[in-house]
Amino acid sequence: MSQILAKILELPPQAVQDEIRELNQMLDHELPFKKLDHNILIATWNIRTFGGLTEKWEAGDSDSPKRDLHSLLAISQIISRFDIIAVQELKGDLKAFRHMLKVLGNNWSFILTDVSGGNIGNDERLAFLFDTRKVKLSGLACELVVPNEKIEKIKAGAFSRQFARTPYAVGFKVEDKTFILVSMHVLYGKSPTDREGELKAIAEWLKDWAIDVRSFDQSLVLLGDFNIDRIGDPRYEAFVSTGLKVPEDLWHIRRTLIDNSTKFYTQIAWFENHLQIPQLSIKYLNGGVFDFGPHLLKTRGLSPFQMSWRISDHLPLWAEFSTKS
Repeated sequence: MSQILAKILELPPQAVQDEIRELNQMLDHELPFKKLDHNILIATWNIRTFGGLTEKWEAGDSDSPKRDLHSLLAISQIISRFDIIAVQELKGDLKAFRHMLKVLGNNWSFILTDVSGGNIGNDERLAFLFDTRKVKLSGLACELVVPNEKIEKIKAGAFSRQFARTPYAVGFKVEDKTFILVSMHVLYGKSPTDREGELKAIAEWLKDWAIDVRSFDQSLVLLGDFNIDRIGDPRYEAFVSTGLKVPEDLWHIRRTLIDNSTKFYTQIAWFENHLQIPQLSIKYLNGGVFDFGPHLLKTRGLSPFQMSWRISDHLPLWAEFSTKS
């Protein structure tokens, strides 16, 4: 282990220790506990520009990036509370990611895509991190490509190319339950209408996949950053057009650090009560977000915008499922 990587495992300054202790107390209060043979906690988090790292406990005014060891330690504590977490906006530079893996320890593993090519791909990867004490890979990992005939069926002009960032599907096994998580980061575009084609295409693709009895597993959960403004808008309607359901307790909770209640970019959804698609192998219990804003970096006097470059502008969205039959 290099000297630099070892630094994240050193004893932090007292102020950082105090803040992390308070953060863990709030995580204990606001999130369900991970319970073996009982539940599975699945989350999705777009971590803003998750790439480089300033190798100091506190980044200074002249440092770039602003994400430092203090911030990364806090991110690691939050991620450790879930069994599986889909991460969007992981960059080609894996420096911060590698440091975080050191904090999470040997019980954690990951699977990720290569970077997306082209300007609109924004040098991004999609990743899943998972706690191997409970979660195993079930064997499937693939990037989703829409067949040409599917593209032709979608409204003219709405979807004339492949995804800017190809959706990533990975199969997992918890106890005797298997399921596939599909992570996406939908193109933001120059206007909201630019997103509708991708949302419609993925909804159609997933419905066909879930219906196909020859598929690897028909328990599909879609999660990620879909850049949907609100329930009822054309982007949301495209998203749910083929029967995808978002749990009611996730309908109206805000998803972003900056308090804008009209932006519900991050979603978790699956097919429910669909005549041609079997029910999920795991049962939804409840869900929510973890609003880290009031608990982190408060000694620095940072604005939400400043904090977004250290932690993220998105809040982690989570769902608890039962693994009991």
